[in-house]
Amino acid sequence: MDQFKGQPRLPKFAVPKRYDIRLKPDLIECRFSGSVAVNLDVITATHFIVLNAAELTVANDAVYFTNRDSSKVFKPSKVELFEDDEILVLEFPEEIPTGLGLLNIQFHGILNDRMKGFYRSKYEHNGEKRNMAVTQFEPADARRCFPCWDEPACKATFKITLDVPSDLVALSNMPIVEEKIDNNLKTVSYQESPIMSTYLVAVVVGLFDYVEDHTPDGVKVRVYCQVGKANQGKFALDVAVKTLGLYKDYFDTPYTLPKLDMIAIPDFAAGAMENYGLVTYRETALLYDDQHSAAANKQRVAIVVAHELAHQWFGNLVTMEWWTHLWLNEGFATWVSYLAADGLFPEWKIWSQFLHECEAGLRLDGLAGSHPIEVEINHAREIDEIFDAISYRKGASVIRMLQSYLGAESFQRSLASYIKRHACSNAKTEDLWAALEEGSGEPVNKLMTTWTKQQGYPVVSVKVNNQNLEFDQSQFLSSGAQGEGQWIVPITLCFGSYDVRKNFLFQTKSETRDVKELLGSPIAEDSKSWIKLNVEQSGFYRVKYDELLAAKLRYAIEKKLLSPSDRFGILDDTYALCMARKESLTSLLNLMGAFREEDDYTVLSNLISISDKVQRIAADAVPDLLDYFKQFSINVLQYSAERLGWDPKPGETHDEALLRGEILTSLAELGHDLTLDEASRRFQAFLEDRNTPLLPPDIRRAVYVAVMKRATKSNRAGYESLLKVYRETDLSQEKTRILGSLSSSSDPDLILEVLNFMLSSEVRSQDAVFGLGVNREGRDVAWAWLKENWERISKTYGSGFLITRFVSATVSPFASLEKAKEIEEFFDSHPMPAIVRTLKQSLERVNINANWVQSVQNEKGLADVIKELAYRKY
Repeated sequence: MDQFKGQPRLPKFAVPKRYDIRLKPDLIECRFSGSVAVNLDVITATHFIVLNAAELTVANDAVYFTNRDSSKVFKPSKVELFEDDEILVLEFPEEIPTGLGLLNIQFHGILNDRMKGFYRSKYEHNGEKRNMAVTQFEPADARRCFPCWDEPACKATFKITLDVPSDLVALSNMPIVEEKIDNNLKTVSYQESPIMSTYLVAVVVGLFDYVEDHTPDGVKVRVYCQVGKANQGKFALDVAVKTLGLYKDYFDTPYTLPKLDMIAIPDFAAGAMENYGLVTYRETALLYDDQHSAAANKQRVAIVVAHELAHQWFGNLVTMEWWTHLWLNEGFATWVSYLAADGLFPEWKIWSQFLHECEAGLRLDGLAGSHPIEVEINHAREIDEIFDAISYRKGASVIRMLQSYLGAESFQRSLASYIKRHACSNAKTEDLWAALEEGSGEPVNKLMTTWTKQQGYPVVSVKVNNQNLEFDQSQFLSSGAQGEGQWIVPITLCFGSYDVRKNFLFQTKSETRDVKELLGSPIAEDSKSWIKLNVEQSGFYRVKYDELLAAKLRYAIEKKLLSPSDRFGILDDTYALCMARKESLTSLLNLMGAFREEDDYTVLSNLISISDKVQRIAADAVPDLLDYFKQFSINVLQYSAERLGWDPKPGETHDEALLRGEILTSLAELGHDLTLDEASRRFQAFLEDRNTPLLPPDIRRAVYVAVMKRATKSNRAGYESLLKVYRETDLSQEKTRILGSLSSSSDPDLILEVLNFMLSSEVRSQDAVFGLGVNREGRDVAWAWLKENWERISKTYGSGFLITRFVSATVSPFASLEKAKEIEEFFDSHPMPAIVRTLKQSLERVNINANWVQSVQNEKGLADVIKELAYRKY
């Protein structure tokens, strides 16, 4: 039996064709029993059947195999569950012949509290605490519910039957075909599913309300939620019905199931999960309350619903062959969710916000500890850590880059043909490239292999030399180190206006182009002849300009000659180059000053984020200048803060609502007294009347942050009041808004109290991570707290991706090599396979911060520049 241990994949002796599953959850004792009958095609005569199982009890006498041709019954001589490898090995004394047969297994399991496999979620109904049973099988946890071939390529059909209390709602992937009630128990049988992977099987049992609608072609769509919250499901329902129609046209293939249920689960680790026909969500990602949800909540619901429904085609209908190709699912669904949101809400100008996705991908991929988009997965325990910004955000960004290069029509046509060709089966990255190459006539495979099979991305340097443009590419690393990679880069550039555009494939390390030949006219001395590479930030690369070109672009930003996307890109690239010590902090600060009249939400949101990061570095590098840095940030935000004010204006845009909240939150974090005073006034009015117009949802987080900014261990009235609001609300979005604000205090003693609260029974396990974003004053406290509670945290969160958030949020803010060494030593003595990649990346960030701090300390003239910027009147 030992020959099967330590293998990345299951042996291919037998292939499942159909599962007949029966489950009986006990919601009082939090246990379940079940049986599975698997129609198998035995490919190779064998003494062994090997499948996946974990945390299940299977007795020797609860297993038998029947050969279809001879009806002979085979009973195993040995049944062994190898927990480390999560496999169930059945050894038979006689050889099982090739051909079809039926494997029957009975089993027992526990409804766990880890939000994976078959688990329990807690809720209240009429003041009574109750449990619901929920499944979360991606990536590899169906094996915790029933023995199965738990690999995406092992597709089969599923016939599911549930035995549940008769007063509860029981849902699965398919519509109900029969329901039999026997006293307090009912048996619910569902239609057999189409062919699909195990990770998409779903079951939910609990008490729910729902709202319902139909698509024009008759698909029944429902949103289920806790009793009393049905109205909060209406927005998501409307988005889902319209999105199904939009995707039907875009993929040129209709949604394949007769119904689509979407359900809000109180305890849920991810944002949502695309189970075929029964999509599960966190409440914050599905429910929207007109009175208490912010514009940001509305946008998140639309994007997440569009993302999950994209998977019904890209993932469920056509499935990745193995987890190496996870990005095919996640990168594509991320990209197309913006396409759908833009189609439904063009006034949101959502594509400019896509740059936040791109930036997050660039940030992670600038680390030496990143990984290629197509990453080797050798064991199930490695999968969780690749549900990250590379698979989702870099994946989405390279798809956008390719669509931009091929053209929207050619891209869509080729994609529809890919979906048709691989429907109901599995595909690899190369299959997608083949379809796009066929449809476009372009060398897609050659071009894209450089982006998916090697990690990292290039920085393209451009300089003017005697009317020549000299281009150079090298791998960008945030550490400033020299990387080895080389890419085929789709270069786009414009000259002096968006009417003069050129594009070409940059395939070598360096290249020189005659300006007149390339752009049609020479570069003049005047500031109007600016050149911008990576137009609209459509490419996944950074750009470094020489001093002459950079100065012209700064002028173009001040004069609003560039699009918001291009303004965003120049700022973000300069910040990244500054971190990598390829640009001075002085040049970054001067560029930031050019944004003093910026009014675009996405650009300002990034400016706020960069200001915060620069202040953290300044606080370590030049603490005596920190107040000047804060004053400079306040100056830069002042223009927009005054323009927007505190109160929503009639007819204002979605972007303005988003921006008001972010700017006021930033001013509160900066300790701006006028903001803190006004926030305090409005919070008092809110405590007296929860429906006061003085505290609309879009500015609540800002006000909560301001309240905590002045809260201390001894002056705790604001903190206690916020906890009271937290305890009284049943809206998940309001709860997470408060949790995300509590750690804004500058008092280490109060921060420790807040962190302990995050682990209390009052905070759902998936929400504790919202309280980890402590400020600089709290980072040592947070690290000491993590060490002290590590055993408890690792036990609670196990191997899920939530535990990686604890590590990255607590470790990454440091900026000293001594601290990096201390952190490394702690985790050396507390090893955990599920955090290896995240820990390595977080420690790399600490080293990058430490080197950046040293560089800033050595920068001449910095003090004069920041003082001048801090006192400059805008």
